[in-house]
Amino acid sequence: MAPRRTPLYDSHVRHGGKLVEFAGWELPVQYEGVIAEHKAVREAAGLFDVSHMGEVVFEGPGALETCNELVTNDLNKAADGQAIYAGLLNEAGGFVDDVICYRFSPEKILVCVNASNADKDFAWMKAHAKPGPVVRDDSKDWAQLAIQGPKAVGILQKLAKTDLSSIAFFHFAEVEIDGKPVIAARTGYTGEDGFEIFCRPADAEALWEAILAAGKPDGLVPCGLGARDSLRLEAKLALYGNDIDDEHTPLEAGLGWIVKFDKPSFTGKAALEKQKAEGPRRKLVGFTLTERGIPRHGYPVLADGAQVGVVTSGTMSPTLGIPIGLAYVPPELTSEGSTFAVEIRGKPVAAKVVKTPFYKRK
Repeated sequence: MAPRRTPLYDSHVRHGGKLVEFAGWELPVQYEGVIAEHKAVREAAGLFDVSHMGEVVFEGPGALETCNELVTNDLNKAADGQAIYAGLLNEAGGFVDDVICYRFSPEKILVCVNASNADKDFAWMKAHAKPGPVVRDDSKDWAQLAIQGPKAVGILQKLAKTDLSSIAFFHFAEVEIDGKPVIAARTGYTGEDGFEIFCRPADAEALWEAILAAGKPDGLVPCGLGARDSLRLEAKLALYGNDIDDEHTPLEAGLGWIVKFDKPSFTGKAALEKQKAEGPRRKLVGFTLTERGIPRHGYPVLADGAQVGVVTSGTMSPTLGIPIGLAYVPPELTSEGSTFAVEIRGKPVAAKVVKTPFYKRK
């Protein structure tokens, strides 16, 4: 089956994007180069096509209550116009997916899901939702752009009449960008400030070109999947399928803060309460290598010559200039300064646990 294309496919080709298949979509992995794009986001701004993400809407009486029983975080504690990061869990407490829920009102919640899980998530939510509100897959009705970096808000403001600085972090508003109606959410996946912009697919290409033109004097560049991955890893933002999956829980992944145990119920709550009482048998930690090498997804983690864990994500950090990675290890190896080895091409390479996130914007 041929990969799907976003409404920005022609723009990617026109701007020299190197296209690859990702989660069933044809998307640019890079334009000028991963390191250059990564540094542009850290120092100025970058523009990403994230139209492959899925959107599921809960609408009608009982929408908030129904959605809230499916996610770990608490939509009751959010205001209208606020977004929350949450987990969809199975009964064993493992991740069905990690999602962002946008609360428009008690009768309308939009849930943004990962592209690789979009069909699975929609089916899961439909199957587990209580009768009442409509649960609808609106993915085909949206394209999504992300502008990220210290100059991102200023660049986007050139195209907006609304004061975008009034939209707080993890809040959103329905505004016009370049005269086109969008949902502008002050969220992102890079560790930098910026916006994720939900727009009509027919408006996506014009918005993309308008934002690139507005940002060019400030150093804005189009960015691909490669920079998106290295940026999110520096900020220790989890990637589904690497750092979290249906066999790992939020407590193991260091995401206990998105679990609100004071909620009456959510799928997976009993399993997490048991794990919290007993203590997780493994935890996700950040580490750097103290010898030469680059850690990669799937590399074994060794202690006393035996495998005790696995690297979930790893790269040479473009910002810090050191090899960084995430790995699940036993509790006794989780404290800062703990040491273990990562097996790279059959050889153990020394590593130590460090504080995360590896990078945090000033």
